[in-house]
Amino acid sequence: MKLLRTIALAASMAVAGLMAMPAGAQDAGPDIYRKALEGKRIVLVPMAMGFDLAQGWTAILQREVKAFGGVLETRDPNWSTEAGAQAITEVISSDPKPDVLVVMSFDLNSYSKLLKKAQEAGIYVLLIDNPANFKADAYLGSDWTQLGRLEAEAAIKGCGDNSSKKIGLVQGDQVNATSLFQYAGIMDVLDKHPDFKVVAKPDSNWDATTSRNVTTTMLQQNPDICAIIDFWDGDATGAAAAIRDAKLEDKVFLVTTGGGEKASCDKIADGTFGAVVMTNLGQESYNMVTMIKYLLQSGQKPGTASPYIYTLLHATTKENMRPDSCWDLKALQAMANE
Repeated sequence: MKLLRTIALAASMAVAGLMAMPAGAQDAGPDIYRKALEGKRIVLVPMAMGFDLAQGWTAILQREVKAFGGVLETRDPNWSTEAGAQAITEVISSDPKPDVLVVMSFDLNSYSKLLKKAQEAGIYVLLIDNPANFKADAYLGSDWTQLGRLEAEAAIKGCGDNSSKKIGLVQGDQVNATSLFQYAGIMDVLDKHPDFKVVAKPDSNWDATTSRNVTTTMLQQNPDICAIIDFWDGDATGAAAAIRDAKLEDKVFLVTTGGGEKASCDKIADGTFGAVVMTNLGQESYNMVTMIKYLLQSGQKPGTASPYIYTLLHATTKENMRPDSCWDLKALQAMANE
């Protein structure tokens, strides 16, 4: 009987508790979220707006920022460091100021003082894809040293043991972190494979025509090269043209890197590119969105912390390419306009 009374008492207390709850239980989260994010201004300043990475980021950011009631703006430096610096300066002095500034830096140092000034003005600063000598509120993008390692491993595999074991590099430039760190990662792997040698390493300055010209010279001087690593798929089309002009498509394995837009997979499928070490743009973009949402709700002062949020990297080849290995810019842009 005592046990039955205990059970009955517990049941009656549970019923009383349920009756005491309001008909529509209130979750405080959505209101906190809305107040922190609604009306917030986000400004994206890439190196240029006219290439796949910037357009992909913009499409995803546009959809997400609109969904939480914010405003997304972009600035287009069009490959000019000076124009980018001017855009950032104008953004910092604007009224009202943006809440978050997302920047793709041209090199390690050009924007550092300006970005520090932005933080001092109360603006969170995110660095996207290109590292810099600056304590951003977060860096989001590739581990470029690891990316270089993956490129070197792909080139060694593409050459094979019975090749000349001669590798050519088409670097970006000598000031951009992605180029410097990529080179360090490549050499880290090649140091462990001393039978493979780098026989040429010109710069392209991220230009397809320059890449074509320097690759032509490289192949004239070293016609038995077994692999070329071009540091960006945007100018690797130039290296591919030089290989094609020399009629060495079946002898030179071309490795590059990029954001994984559909055009890259098309070039892998048709044999233009042997391997592309891809940054996962979708993951990178949603990491950016998550960090923006976190910072705007955190209440922390800009410059308080400086985490690194690295994106998954994968060397995609004809052998391992899947239907979802690449993304379609048109599809992303259509989604953003829904």
